[in-house]
Amino acid sequence: MSTAAEVSAIPSRTRMRQEIQEQPDALRRTLDALRPAVRELRSVARDCRHVLFIARGSSDNAAVYGQYLCSVRGGRLGTLASPSVATAYRATPDLGGVLVVAVSQSGATDEIVEGMAWARERGARTVAVTNVAGSPLASTADVALVTEAGEERAVPATKTYTTQLTALAVLGLSLSGDDGALRGLDAVPDAVARALDSASAAEEMAARLTYLDRVVVAGRGYASSTALELALKLKEACYVSASGLSYADLLHGPIAVVDPMTPALLVAAGDGPVLPGMTALTARVAAAGAHVYGIGGDEEFARACRSALPGTDLPEHLAPMALIVPGQLLVEALARAKGIDPDRPRGLRKVTQTDARSAT
Repeated sequence: MSTAAEVSAIPSRTRMRQEIQEQPDALRRTLDALRPAVRELRSVARDCRHVLFIARGSSDNAAVYGQYLCSVRGGRLGTLASPSVATAYRATPDLGGVLVVAVSQSGATDEIVEGMAWARERGARTVAVTNVAGSPLASTADVALVTEAGEERAVPATKTYTTQLTALAVLGLSLSGDDGALRGLDAVPDAVARALDSASAAEEMAARLTYLDRVVVAGRGYASSTALELALKLKEACYVSASGLSYADLLHGPIAVVDPMTPALLVAAGDGPVLPGMTALTARVAAAGAHVYGIGGDEEFARACRSALPGTDLPEHLAPMALIVPGQLLVEALARAKGIDPDRPRGLRKVTQTDARSAT
């Protein structure tokens, strides 16, 4: 339990909150920087039928979004790699015809850099997504998508995460060959700016959740990436035991863990084929005696929740870039309400070690 003195020492204007608010401009800069890469992306992926993502942490959650976008809109099967297959087991699969996308905010994570080098040796074409131009990852990839988030000083990733989503959207929609869909990305920065208006509602929800020690966070389809990232942020910044699950995984057994002291936070886009199932899930979780909180969805989804933060009017395949913002605001507010400084959570640094020689 935090003391009153510890709580009062936490700034009301945290770096995390400042960086959340910087996201619309960061996304505009990133889109401007990456639009010229469309032709090069189409060229490098021309003979590739499969997209394999290599990442860790928040970058891995962003890769889940890329996996869906490449599979549903990009016409290539997207899957997530286990970096240890390359770095620990030294496996030797044939990766001809595979586009490997390595995602790392710093571009210097040894495990990810080594994984991309391994993929090239096995015959893959490579794309790097990083926030650091000239980093080892950017310097050695066939195509480097360098995001323009600027320096991120708070330990929890916010603007570097959303700019990664933007880069992956440029990639996935480039592969689709749909120039109209690429132009649709122009709406994203303004949608993210509107999502910042949920700050007051996030503060109110946070005040109701200070008791929180455990929570299940779930989404489906594109929004499953948002659920995974919110669960990670709740663990990092609020010291909450948060389980990030897909809708389907929650139904297959783990739904038994929700109860009056273990609420569910459900995340949904405002349209798309998975929304009815997410709305039905709210009733099922409530029937288990758990409180249900929501982010996004439509009016029916919001009514089914005990309390809900507004989502976005972006189409489902773009929604995660704005849908994460109310969740980020909730995490930042909940950390302060629990007497935790979200800029400097215990046991974490901006540079994270996977092992003794790796940095994210």
